[in-house]
Amino acid sequence: MLLPQEFIRKKRDRQPLAADEIAAFMRGVADGSVTDSQISAFAMAVYFNDLSVAERVALTHAQRDSGRVLDWRALDLDGPVIDKHSTGGVGDLTSLLLGPMVAACGGYVPMISGRGLGHTGGTLDKLNAIPGYDTAPDTARFQRVVREVGVAIIGQTDELAPADRRIYAVRDITATVESIAMITASILSKKLAAGLQGLVMDVKTGSGAFMPTFEASAELAQSIVDVGNGASMKTVALITDMDQPLAPCAGNALEIACAIDYLAGRARPARLHEVTMALSAQMLIVGGLSPDESTARASLQAALDSGAAAQCFARMVAALGGPADLLDAPGRHLAEAPVRIAVPAPVSGTVERIDCRALGIAVVGLGGGRTRPQDPIDYAVGLSDIAPLGQHVEAGEPLCVVHARSAEAAARAAAEAVDAYVVGEGAAALPPTLHRFVQ
Repeated sequence: MLLPQEFIRKKRDRQPLAADEIAAFMRGVADGSVTDSQISAFAMAVYFNDLSVAERVALTHAQRDSGRVLDWRALDLDGPVIDKHSTGGVGDLTSLLLGPMVAACGGYVPMISGRGLGHTGGTLDKLNAIPGYDTAPDTARFQRVVREVGVAIIGQTDELAPADRRIYAVRDITATVESIAMITASILSKKLAAGLQGLVMDVKTGSGAFMPTFEASAELAQSIVDVGNGASMKTVALITDMDQPLAPCAGNALEIACAIDYLAGRARPARLHEVTMALSAQMLIVGGLSPDESTARASLQAALDSGAAAQCFARMVAALGGPADLLDAPGRHLAEAPVRIAVPAPVSGTVERIDCRALGIAVVGLGGGRTRPQDPIDYAVGLSDIAPLGQHVEAGEPLCVVHARSAEAAARAAAEAVDAYVVGEGAAALPPTLHRFVQ
């Protein structure tokens, strides 16, 4: 029997950890016999001394096995169980789109998503803007909706990867969140616990990304691909741009409305469409539903054009307790902020730079995100009509529109939004939307 302190000592002293040692330590994390201070010491040892790929695979498996692992075999699904995960950003609502799109193409998408973190928006917060939508159904209902609709987007349950949840809580208060090894295990343990056969990872880079540099984003993408495949789950990654909001809006109800417009064909913003199609196509390829990207894109476009993807979204919402007529009458159900003000450009010129993180922080300040875990969310607030990089604006024309609960809050957010923009006389150097494919 290896004592927890001896296990920690081995990693502190840069000695390799065996898979059975990692598994024993994770069992102790799950049953409480390993203390928070021991978790903290282990996390700090990993932060400084890292884990090999084999150790990362073992840690991922051990965190997965600390709770329930969903089994889809008894449901006799006629397609692959696949998913996508993003490191998060501003205006990133691709999950709301690609889940129904892939389901309409024959995939099954049991998507377990998170809430907003810092300046980044969370898929669960967006879905909670839909009245009645249940983001925490029991496992039987979750699996039933996936089987019948093809997609269900919910939050992490207490049954899935409980060791990861405890470790993350400790990492969050001990300055060890940034460990690539532990980020990898945290993400993949939950995906493996969901019983996935394939995963497409969306790693953001840029001013609104979680990772501070492109090099760090690339390192995380490669780690997730190596460990996911090492854990027998087909995994690929895309590194996508977050130097500006992905959609022309940021805020929970606003993004749900944008998703409905996209699926209904009323508006498909170019960058949002490009990233959504790229991720969705890789999901179809990873799941064996399409042989190549061009075939996958054709299938996805057909699912959009026929209305099949929109119908999948509508059925998912209704099956999880939301209104059956959400797509037909979103204005009847989605909250709207009482105060709206346009944010005028201070000078004429071209949008040369956007501090994407600052725009996300402005949304949090309006009440659209949390500064503390227990904070309530105001689903109506946010930013819309966000001017993208490269757009020419005349002085006084809007850079964006603030949706706020009060005039005072709107004025604060407007000032933050102006400060987030650099408008100049030159031509903006536009970053690529898709930076790199990792496999």
